[in-house]
Amino acid sequence: MKAITYTQYGTPDVLKLVETDKPIPKDGEVLVKIHAASVNALDWHLLTADIFLVRFGEGLFKPKRSRLGADMAGVVEAVGSGITQFKPGDAVYGDIEPYGSGAFAEYAAVPAKGLAPMPATASFEEAAALPVAALTALQGLRDVGKIAAGKRVLVNGASGGVGTYAVQIAKAFGAEVTAVCSTRNVEQAWALGADHVIDYTKDNFTQSGQQYDLILAANGYHSLGDYKRALAPGGIYVMAGGKTRQIFDVILLGWWYSRGGDKKLANVMAHSSVPDLLVINELVESGKVKPAIDRTYPLEQTADALRYLGEGHARGKIVIKVV
Repeated sequence: MKAITYTQYGTPDVLKLVETDKPIPKDGEVLVKIHAASVNALDWHLLTADIFLVRFGEGLFKPKRSRLGADMAGVVEAVGSGITQFKPGDAVYGDIEPYGSGAFAEYAAVPAKGLAPMPATASFEEAAALPVAALTALQGLRDVGKIAAGKRVLVNGASGGVGTYAVQIAKAFGAEVTAVCSTRNVEQAWALGADHVIDYTKDNFTQSGQQYDLILAANGYHSLGDYKRALAPGGIYVMAGGKTRQIFDVILLGWWYSRGGDKKLANVMAHSSVPDLLVINELVESGKVKPAIDRTYPLEQTADALRYLGEGHARGKIVIKVV
């Protein structure tokens, strides 16, 4: 089978398309013929080690894993012993990063416990665009942000993978949603269902005097002091991604800015969850959430897909079409 591999940290140029053996499912695993995958900031961080802490978990001088790709969607081709929830022919999807990644390939052997049935209304490309980004948005809004109907929610970085889902999921929870994006993405934000749209090239929401019950920042840098000022009493800021500085600010200083008051600054560390994928299935099948796909690349152009991701201007998700 064909697979994308890497043996050193670096730019997408270090990725190689190789021929390797098709995996054989072990007990508790299913063999999935992958139809589509998608790229995430997670893949970029694992590839480039631009956040130095990556090296402590993945290998100080070279990566322990040789494969990238967390998001995948495909068809079960074979099952290992003990599998009752899936059978050959079933369409499945999931976040396989906890099991070593490897979605940028024609096949993957994955623990069945890490997969969910695909949303009935989604294509393989749409399903592959869901797991990491949609889980991050859902868990950030619901679990960390304590979203509820009627709350005023602002999504900073509303045009990216996480942001496009955050706008839609917040609306599904009944929130009043303000999307922050650049001029070229304003129409997309309206189409996603935002109640208000702020063009950050023209207006700075942290200086407008408006306050929000929940701010989810998927991109776009502001100081923690600025975010805190834009929070209403009892409000919560949730960092869900962004540049290295944004990530380290909240990890290192969020507790300090949260002290002595009722405003909280926190981050979401999204995790693979089949129950949450089933929640996402319901949102997709009801029409409340639809993946926004910017570009699609064939497997052999995975390096180009990651290069485009690294430029930081993707509008929604970038998908790898394998089959």
